[in-house]
Order: sequence, then C-alpha cells, then structure tokens
Amino acid sequence: MWKPMLTTYRDEAPEGNQWNYEVKYDGFRCGLEWSSDKIVLWSRNGKKLNDQFPEVIDACLEHQSEFDEHLPLLLDGELIIPVTDLRTDFSLLQTRGRMKSKDSISKKAQERPAMLVVFDLLKHGGKSLKSKPYKERRKSLETVLDSNPIDRLKLVKRYTKLEDITGDVFLHQAEGLLAKRVDSTYRENHRTTDWLKTKNWRQVQGIVTGWNQENDYYSLSVYDDGELIPLGKVKNGFEADERETLNQFIQENGKKVNQSSWHLPEAICVEVNCLNAHDGELREPLFHQFRFDLQPQDCTWDRVRQGLAQLPDEIEYSNLDKQLFSKATKSDLLIHLRRVAPLMLPHLYQKKLTVIRFPDGIYDESFYQKHVPDYAPDFLQHDDHLICNDLESLVWLGNHAALEYHVSYNRIDEKNPTEMVFDIDPPNQGKFHVAVEAAQHIRELCEYKDLVPIAKTSGRKGLQVHIPTGGEWSYDETREFMETVAKVLVQKYPDQFTIERMKKNRGERVYIDYIQHAEGKTIIAPYSPRGQGNATVATPLFWEEVNENLDPSEFTVFSVPERIRKKGCPFQYYLDQEYI
Repeated sequence: MWKPMLTTYRDEAPEGNQWNYEVKYDGFRCGLEWSSDKIVLWSRNGKKLNDQFPEVIDACLEHQSEFDEHLPLLLDGELIIPVTDLRTDFSLLQTRGRMKSKDSISKKAQERPAMLVVFDLLKHGGKSLKSKPYKERRKSLETVLDSNPIDRLKLVKRYTKLEDITGDVFLHQAEGLLAKRVDSTYRENHRTTDWLKTKNWRQVQGIVTGWNQENDYYSLSVYDDGELIPLGKVKNGFEADERETLNQFIQENGKKVNQSSWHLPEAICVEVNCLNAHDGELREPLFHQFRFDLQPQDCTWDRVRQGLAQLPDEIEYSNLDKQLFSKATKSDLLIHLRRVAPLMLPHLYQKKLTVIRFPDGIYDESFYQKHVPDYAPDFLQHDDHLICNDLESLVWLGNHAALEYHVSYNRIDEKNPTEMVFDIDPPNQGKFHVAVEAAQHIRELCEYKDLVPIAKTSGRKGLQVHIPTGGEWSYDETREFMETVAKVLVQKYPDQFTIERMKKNRGERVYIDYIQHAEGKTIIAPYSPRGQGNATVATPLFWEEVNENLDPSEFTVFSVPERIRKKGCPFQYYLDQEYI
C-alpha cells in the first residue's frame, strides 16, 4: 500500500538551481493506483476514497484505453476542489469527504467536482520509479499526462525560479509552496528535508479575551459594529517567555470563570498567522507577535477581512472607511477586487482599459479615465492607454475609487477581437425575464455553430453573452455573425426583441445590441463592480442559473467572492476556449 513521502516546514523557501518549486494546494493528500482491472484513490491514511469522489474514478475509466500503455500507474497528488487555478476550498472538500449518501455525493460531484492535482509518478508500466531522482520522475509524469489530458487529473505546474512561483501563490492566495530537490528520491512514509514547504500566511490582529488553562488555548475577539465577536483560538507559535508573560498577566488581571477557564478584559492585542478565519474559527493559527502599538478598538472585523484578503503592501491606502456605495466602503471594494483578481485580470490583460472613478462615491461626480495619471506608480503598466495587467495596478485603481472597469475587445498587440459579446438591454427590470429568453436563444444559435457562449449579468439591469473566438475572426466577421443572430431573433420574435438603436422607438421590447461590438468600443469586464447603490457586480453565470428566477441585484461586492468559493467560476477556462 502507498505511503506518502512527507514534507518539512520552513519559514522561508530555499533558492538555487538544485531546487524546483510547486504550488502547495489545500486538500487531501492522495495516491491514485491505476491498473487495467482496478482504480483506487487512497488517502494518506490508507482509506479508499472512491465512493466519496466518484468523478475522479469515472474520468479515469472514461480514458482507460488511452492509458493502457502506461498501466499500472501509481500517482501521488492532492485531491482538491478548485476556486481558481491555484486556490482551493478545503471546507467544501472536507464536507464531501464526510458524505455518506450516494445521491448527495453524486449531486455534489456534478455541481462542484473535485480533481486530483498530480505532482509525482511512483510507478509507470508496473515499474517502480521511487529510486529515480525527482527530475526524472517529473519528466516521465509530464509525458504521461501531457499526452493524455483528463479534466479530473491536473499536472501541477513546475517552477524553476522562486520569484516566479511566489508571485503566483500571492495572486491566487494559494496555501503555500513546495521546494523539491531535483535529485531527491522518493522515500515512502518518511519526513524529509528534500521536500520543504512554506505557508502563505495571512496576518490578522485580535484581542486576547480568554484562556483555557487546561489545553493552553487563548481565545481571540475583534470588534464588529461596536460589539465583540469571536475571532478564533490560538495555541502554537509562542516562545516560552512570551507564554509565561501572557499567562501571568491573565492570572493577575483576568477573571476565573471555572476550574480551567479565564476571562480577560480587552487589553492585550496580538497578531496571528493563519490561512483563513470563518465563523469564529482560525485555520492553522500561529502566534506571530504582540501588538502593543494597537488599542483594542483597533482590532476590528473589517481589519481582519483586509488581512485575509492580503492587500498588496506596495500601495499606500487612504480613507478605507469612505462610503463609496450606499452600504459599501472603499475597504469593501478593495477586498472584492483583491479576491476576484485571479479571475478578473485575464480579461484585462493587454487590453485598453477605461475606468469610471467616483472619488466621493456614487452619489457625487464621476469621470472616465483612459490614460495613466502623472502621479501613478511605475508598476501601473500602460502603452498609449491605461492597461491593467497585474494585481497591484488593479488594487491601486480601486484605491483611487475606480469602480467600473471597461475593456476593449482586442489586445493592444492584436487586430482581431478575442471574443464576441451580445449586450441584452431590457427597457426596465420588469422585462428582465425577456432578456433571459434572449440569452437562451443566442446560446442555442451559437451552439448550433459549435461556439461556446457564456452569460454574465451586466451589473445593471441587463445580460451579456460572451463567445470566445480565439482571435480567429476579424471585427467584420464578428459583426456579420452577430448581426445575423440579432436579426434572426427579431424576425422570429418581433414583439419581444429589437435592434432599434433609438430608445424612443423600442417600446417595451428588449434591445439586442451588436453595434457596440466594434473596434475602439469597450465592454464591462467580468467581476467589475458598477456604480450602483447596492454595489452590484458584472457576474459570470452558469447556464442553469439563466432562468426566470435570476435576480442580478443579488450579485454584489459582498456576495460574489463567496459565490465563487462555493460555485466556482463559469469563466475560469473561458480564455482557453478555441474557436472550433
């Protein structure tokens, strides 16, 4: 039975050409044993996970014939539920692992499928590779998986430079990274210094409000709207003298609640490393330092949210509590942009950007900005036009109250558009259901032509349908296709749809806009907020959501990041789609 080789933790990753690097995913360590007559997904404790994650097994069975020449195989990897390419959600995976009902498991496997990200090949064609160096095993693994891609098996990206992977880990808020010696052999059931792991810690501040003398856990709290709420507990990370000092202070100033528990008035502020904080629990908390420079009232839930979001240090933030929307502050905006950045930035990359800035919020004056201001930092990339290619640029723009992000259809170094976008505009919210019907009709016509459309809300009252073209069509060709589709719908449903540009002539019909798709024009980017009171967001949709129950007002800067965590992103692989 497979027994995994185990990693050793280090505060910092080593550098040098004797090391390669991989993203550390937050999931279940798993071995996949695959032969001609059986497929078994093993946990690190020797438990079979086939029943809990049938989608992985089914994907292998579907491609069995393509792997015959490689079998038997033994793969080492991490079972995950992805949020982005590099970030996962452990809580969803944990819930799946505890499920017993076959019907419930099957439903979740369809709704939010898991995958095995593979980082090592231990057996190939029945021959053990454990005594081979990592670089040779990796080469063989690439040969096996690159030539036979399976959507439920993903090859972990290999990095040769530390600076390259640290940027990706930070952008995606991955769990951390692994450094592996290129000449290391695979030693089963052995904790080795040939594989080193580091964590991508989030730093949060809280107030010590309790101590359990029996188990030595300290309770932390923060203020939220003036009320103390639990942040979580921490035990590890203290030096002996730090723990002794804290315990002495608690015993002298605290109140003993029962035989083992103490309550402490709000006085001591601490900083804790963790991977997440949710519902009064900290994930993998580790004491970092006392924060004597803070007052208890400085430790707030909003500040915790900022710490969890990992806002870039390169930016000097200002007026984070400024109200930009009716119920959302600049802090809320920045946290949203930071969390959606891995999914939003690919749609901004190398495209001319026009932002709409609201310096004093949506109820005051706004202005369009296409060019980089003189006071912008050097990292804000530009040509002759504003361009946003990285996290720092996106968050900097948000810090300067850029609420809306409109992008061109083509990249600056390309003439052809990367996509077609139908803009479906109902005359009022009461006609939104007709816009839904239009989107469904457009989908049918596109799929008839073997195109792959994806819908999103406009962030206001309408819908948009995006169709990737891979840059294979010119603007003239996309215009011809879109005009044909729009006219077909108008001809078939003249009382429901129109291509009339003048609002006064549309009546109560839904406007299908294809004219706006042209060189020099822009479209609201996926996950961009809109300058609306309730801070709505232009949100990608799964087609099963595009129905009579769809309510675009539900998608806000507060709800969308959590929606992505729970449901994933319909646009995640959008830019990988090629025109067929």
